[in-house]
Amino acid sequence: MLPYRPNVGIALFNRDGLVFAGFGNSSGPEIVTPGHEWQMPQGGVDENEDVIAAARRELREETGITQATFLDVTKQWLPYDFPPYSGPPHRLCAWRGQKQKWVAFRFEGEDADIDLTRENDGEPPEFSHWRWMCLADLPALVVAHKRAVYEFVTQAFARFAA
Repeated sequence: MLPYRPNVGIALFNRDGLVFAGFGNSSGPEIVTPGHEWQMPQGGVDENEDVIAAARRELREETGITQATFLDVTKQWLPYDFPPYSGPPHRLCAWRGQKQKWVAFRFEGEDADIDLTRENDGEPPEFSHWRWMCLADLPALVVAHKRAVYEFVTQAFARFAA
């Protein structure tokens, strides 16, 4: 059986307790279904990379955000499997799914600091647009294969949310 890819998810809260959510399309095994295109930033953890450092790097790569204060990190890895995929070869095809640690940050910048147009290691931007949302609303807006992880994150970081 294929292994899980180490990954980090980021719950970025603004001063009002709302969380950053990006709208975008993924390719390969991370199939996005219509009506479930919203998600929080996430990305791979490099070998020997600290999870919090990986979260800061991914946040910067996907959103341009550098002004964020660390709040908390989940203790356990939260796995999810990719849905069945029969498309062309993709960089994620070597993995069964992803195992994630989630990191909560408080955004200390201004909305104008958010830049989704940056290329990410030669990949197109992760998100086409974004908004601040209630954390509790996100599980219903993500793809089904990530929903259980988002429900866990909603409980784990509820104390930071509006």
